[in-house]
Amino acid sequence: MNNPLKGDNTLYRERISRYNEFIKEYELIKNKDHPQFVFVKDWAAARKIDKKNFLKYYGRYRQSKKSWDLVPQKRGPKFKSRRPCEALEQKVIELRKRGNNKYEIALIITAQKDNIFKPSASGVYNICKRYGLNRMRPEMKEEKRKIIKERMGQLGHIDTHYLSKHIIPNSTQKLYVVAIVDDYSRVAWAEIIESIDSLSVMFGVMRCLNILKAHYQIQFEEIISDNGSEFGNRDTKNKLNHPFERLLIEMDVKHRYIQPYRPQTNGKVERFWRTMEEDLIIDTDFDSIEELKEELLQYMYYYNHERPHQGLDGKKPVEMLATKPPDDAAAAGSSL
Repeated sequence: MNNPLKGDNTLYRERISRYNEFIKEYELIKNKDHPQFVFVKDWAAARKIDKKNFLKYYGRYRQSKKSWDLVPQKRGPKFKSRRPCEALEQKVIELRKRGNNKYEIALIITAQKDNIFKPSASGVYNICKRYGLNRMRPEMKEEKRKIIKERMGQLGHIDTHYLSKHIIPNSTQKLYVVAIVDDYSRVAWAEIIESIDSLSVMFGVMRCLNILKAHYQIQFEEIISDNGSEFGNRDTKNKLNHPFERLLIEMDVKHRYIQPYRPQTNGKVERFWRTMEEDLIIDTDFDSIEELKEELLQYMYYYNHERPHQGLDGKKPVEMLATKPPDDAAAAGSSL
């Protein structure tokens, strides 16, 4: 170890001088030669020092016989305190400027086989903070929209959502909604289902996909979901026997899964649930399931055709499509 006391280290030198006096007194107590104290704890209390902390430095000093071992050292292995290599930092900076968050950056870099270093989300955040990129800027949001969402149908976000049983007075039936949101355009479609078993979800998803393809010309290349059993998961051994997995296989759609405990990865559909609750569900009740389905159908038309979207700079989702769908898309949806 290099001598940390080279140069002007006045505070360290004062600490060593003080600790040398403490060591002399401590050894007198241990030899029962101290004129005032019999017990170490009484001496430590009188000198206002932490007994445990003192013994740590005393033990280190006795082993090395080097005075600088009486001063605090940096905790933890030194290799952990070193900054990541410049190439890794540049990758993090590049991905951050594209609008990715710390979790997305960590996943992207970890998935690249040529990377020796696998940064954690907190490590990515530290790099971003060092370069003043820890806060998302408007230009970064726009860059993410342009680069990551290059075209409609590139990626769909899917999820299920539980509806309060009080939404239909005097009904105890559980109701759910399954929805798919196009990552690029934010065009969405949702369907009411009465169970979240894999078969019911599969049929609900099939209806959503049919509407999005027939009336919005959106045909997905990939769909991302959480690891719920209704969607299967990356550990499903026989995907052909799982209804939802089989549906995607038959439609030639790649199934992606979010990282466990990272719902931010599927944030667009999570945000859709919040919007739907605020606009349609909260402080509202319905006389029947049929009325709820009809109101949801009308809401989906409003959401896609009339509601400005903050994530699209105030544009309506339908304005992001390559081909504008017919105005009767909602009415057509009710017939499918």
